[in-house]
Amino acid sequence: MPTAETDAPTPVVTLERRGAVALITLNRPRALNAVNADLSAALGTALEEFDADPDLRVAVVTGTGRAFCAGMDLKEAAAGRSVNDPLHPEWGFAGIVRHPVGKPLVAAVNGPALGGGAEIVLACDLVVADENATFGMPEVHHGLFPAAGGVLRLQHRVPRNIAREIALTGTPVDAATGARWGLFNQIAPAGKSVDVALELAERVASAAPLSVHVVKRLMSWSEGRSEAEAWIENDRAFQEVLAGDDAKEGPLAFAEKRAPRWAGR
Repeated sequence: MPTAETDAPTPVVTLERRGAVALITLNRPRALNAVNADLSAALGTALEEFDADPDLRVAVVTGTGRAFCAGMDLKEAAAGRSVNDPLHPEWGFAGIVRHPVGKPLVAAVNGPALGGGAEIVLACDLVVADENATFGMPEVHHGLFPAAGGVLRLQHRVPRNIAREIALTGTPVDAATGARWGLFNQIAPAGKSVDVALELAERVASAAPLSVHVVKRLMSWSEGRSEAEAWIENDRAFQEVLAGDDAKEGPLAFAEKRAPRWAGR
């Protein structure tokens, strides 16, 4: 007789707590972590859990097996089935590309990040890539285009002509090339992207939570706006931070030569 344990389905996304850091893993290795509706729903739900937990400050997003994410599950698309979460279409592809998450996300690109997988990377704030990782948007060769944020976001991460080359040719780039263009923050030895990403996440998590939240929000908000508008929002956000407890705790901890005790407000 099969046991309940053997009957239990394997989760397509897992969330593991590492202190103040959440490790969120795409878990469809046989499909190279390609995105179907189940994965979209599971990743979106994991991000909601992460964002709502006051003990978690940063999340690392990675994949199981030899790929980060091969993008949209083309078998699902060929069958006419949507790959989005039917309950939360507002979250967009993979439950992440339009999902407003107030805390930083770090992508640990452990292998190929192609198509929608590349767009998951672009939905993250920081990126660590294995030295053998690749990044590409082959949608134009499938009669599509990078509509899950690729066309919109890539040109803000790399020089505009480079973004056009990646999107128009569909040719993937290797990790060293991506790093040279500023697409990746760090390159890790093969198999070590998660370890390096967790270290980077810990550095972010050690900072004042409200300050980190405001930095992420303001950087995202100011894209595409005029400098005058951006300065107005910048000054408003600074007053918000100054009014919080952490703005008092930071200088006090420095003066007392001790680690700060952040309140998150």
